[in-house]
Amino acid sequence: MDNLNSILEPGMFVRHPQQPAWGLGQIQSNINGKITVNFEEQGKVVIDGTRVELQWVPL
Repeated sequence: MDNLNSILEPGMFVRHPQQPAWGLGQIQSNINGKITVNFEEQGKVVIDGTRVELQWVPL
């Protein structure tokens, strides 16, 4: 499940597949599978990359 998550870098944009209401999120950090994302409607969230595969949004 970490195939895409492993290439996510700060500044990239993503969406959380189970939380569409959170809106677009920007990666803040990706360290050892812990991905910190700042979402438009939810704020800063730390995601376990082994449990959730974020969806990359190319802008």
